[in-house]
Amino acid sequence: MKSILSFFASIIILICTSLDIPCFPMGEKLDMEKFDPVPTFAEDFSGELDRSVWSGHYQYGNRTVDRKGSYWNQYLAQTKDGNLVIPVVYLEEGMGGKGAGWYTAGIDTDSDAKNGFSQKFGYFECRCILPEGADIWSAFWLMNSGVFDEDGSGRDGTEIDIFESDGYENLFKYNVSSNLHFDGYGDAHQKLGATRFLIKNNPYEEFNTYGLEWNENEYIFYINGVETFRTSFGGVSQNEEYIILSVEMRGENGIPSERENAPAEGAEFIVDYVKVYQYIDLAK
Repeated sequence: MKSILSFFASIIILICTSLDIPCFPMGEKLDMEKFDPVPTFAEDFSGELDRSVWSGHYQYGNRTVDRKGSYWNQYLAQTKDGNLVIPVVYLEEGMGGKGAGWYTAGIDTDSDAKNGFSQKFGYFECRCILPEGADIWSAFWLMNSGVFDEDGSGRDGTEIDIFESDGYENLFKYNVSSNLHFDGYGDAHQKLGATRFLIKNNPYEEFNTYGLEWNENEYIFYINGVETFRTSFGGVSQNEEYIILSVEMRGENGIPSERENAPAEGAEFIVDYVKVYQYIDLAK
């Protein structure tokens, strides 16, 4: 019976994707019994942000970098009331060597951090509230250096976007997308993108969980413990990948896209936790 329901769910998802219409998750429920109950990584942001674990994603020290239509400075990412908060703010005086503009941040657990973390296979989950506003999007994603290898395969490394909140201006704005990228970001770039799913509550005001089950054969994506879709696109990464939490704005060279509904001051990406589990048979 489950296989029949999964088949029809896959057909509906394909139709929605081809028409660029987001749909609600309708797959199987997440089975946590296959994972070791003790997480291999658990960050609840209960104290000051541990920068020996979290470093700036392509940002070093207090240096600010361009990130599409915004600027990134890792020190804008702070903990508050038991959560990680990454704001989107307009700074007239600039920060970290850059001038006036919209500022936010991206942080990761790459080896640049003394106690960085990466893992191959398992279940990766984030509980968070999304930043609200046109042209703003947050993301929970995985990455490694193999993503840049232009060899026709994602097996050595795939950018795995567990979720991206890039659909605020969509007619159905309570949605997120999941995307895959490999073979670098130039002419050889390959991607599977913009599979969109709706969230029942207001994700800009309420917490939801976004997860990925990753094994040697496929990626399986979840929202609030319900499967959205699964794929083996690229052959599936077989190497360890690190975690990224980020916010950015559409545009380029630090200049945002020109829209009448510009982002409101005070948009925040609020993360309650990030947890990672390993399959029981791999955890021994």
